[in-house]
Amino acid sequence: MFRSRWLAGLAAVAAIVPLAAAAPAQAALPLDQITVTSTQVAFGLQRPTAVVGIDSGRLLITEKVGTVRLYDPTTGLAAAPVLDIGSKIDISGNERGLLGIAPAPNFATTQTVYVAYTALPDGTLTLSRVRLGDPASEQVILTQAHSEFSNHNGGQVAFGGDGYLYWSLGDGGAADDVLASGQNLGTLLGKIVRLDVSRTCGTQAYCVPANNPFVGRAGARPEIWTWGLRNPWRFSFDTRSGGDNSLWIADVGQGTWEEVNHLGATQGGANLGWSCREGRVVFNAARCIAGETYVEPAHVHQTSVDGCAVIGGFVYRGTQFADIAGGTYFATDYCSASVWAIRKQADGSHQSLKVATLDTVQPTSLGVDSNGEFYMVNDLPGQLHKLSFGRVTPPAACRITYETQVWGTGFRATLKLTNTGTAPVNGWTVGWTFPGSQRVGSAWNASITQSGSAASARNAGWNGTIAPGATVEFGFLGTPGGAQPAPTAFTLNGNPCG
Repeated sequence: MFRSRWLAGLAAVAAIVPLAAAAPAQAALPLDQITVTSTQVAFGLQRPTAVVGIDSGRLLITEKVGTVRLYDPTTGLAAAPVLDIGSKIDISGNERGLLGIAPAPNFATTQTVYVAYTALPDGTLTLSRVRLGDPASEQVILTQAHSEFSNHNGGQVAFGGDGYLYWSLGDGGAADDVLASGQNLGTLLGKIVRLDVSRTCGTQAYCVPANNPFVGRAGARPEIWTWGLRNPWRFSFDTRSGGDNSLWIADVGQGTWEEVNHLGATQGGANLGWSCREGRVVFNAARCIAGETYVEPAHVHQTSVDGCAVIGGFVYRGTQFADIAGGTYFATDYCSASVWAIRKQADGSHQSLKVATLDTVQPTSLGVDSNGEFYMVNDLPGQLHKLSFGRVTPPAACRITYETQVWGTGFRATLKLTNTGTAPVNGWTVGWTFPGSQRVGSAWNASITQSGSAASARNAGWNGTIAPGATVEFGFLGTPGGAQPAPTAFTLNGNPCG
């Protein structure tokens, strides 16, 4: 009954990103100079699970209960859903529900989306297509039984640069890969599948691409593209202009390691290791296949230390922050809301660094709008946030030790400055703030000034250059006597000293 209000607007060109063959552009900033912040732009969502861009900066957001909401940056979050298939969806357990959404390549004219969900009555993993505003139009494409346990459902759906539809499925649930799905090519559990949904083959509502890696292999499901996964909740393709069509997969860990995997566009058949491996280490040697090659993750972080469930993201290919974050993949975590930046190096290895902790809780999914800008939804607060990227000053490549000797009404302080970098330091000023009422008197090997509790020491004429690995020593006499707590932080030439 509300379909007419939004259908005309949705008929604009959908944000199906263009295929580009160019190599990924590198960001202007090193990872340690990037930071990320979030700004809430909408609230009132019911446990949002996925967010995807369509046209004109607008977003479709799935809710666990089976509804899809529309967000317009000019008018906000629409009150009425643009799709409601809740009557078909099993939402029992924390991880079941409507899990993923992808606009069809012809979305602009058909309003068709592909959705992934857990179906009533027993949680069957289901991939279907349906027109917005028309639940009766739904056509189920592919299913996988998943009745034993309610967790590890995967649920991402996305079109790759090759035009095929990819869908991720978890290993079947519980813990320890109890169903032994990860290394079993006879099941779709613990896999990402690749389908040609533009055609039908026989009784199937899809065709298997002829170059899928396991076509013709006895005992293997031909739909499989990638295997050895535990719970690939979110994956994405780097298909925007400047991208290389590669696949980034965030796989939620068992209890020790969360991981992000990065596969080239032609790496069909890659085995990511579960449950032989978790992260970069062996998890269950009995599940390892003799002679099998396991792909190493691009990034890992520790479960229960840095978070609890990795939330995969995207390579930034927008324009607003291109000089800061361009060509860099970002992921977060459901428990810590920390953000990791990951970048492929020229030698094929990957650099990763935690660059921020967001001022929010329980992020469940990242999304990209038609302009390539980032959004994020979080769980029980039911909010939508826009992400921004900024610059920070990295720690200086130095180390400072501070030692004191106390006597009577005064003390002697000795500081040692070590250049821990790879380039010489040419001229130095060390700054710090005293934690108490200390005052600097006479100094040696440096010129020291003080204003209030802030002090700074500038090099003498003979020790201004510090070679990599070298140390200079300077100091001063100060007052008063008694206990002398050390300053908590130092700077070198205005930058924090690492």
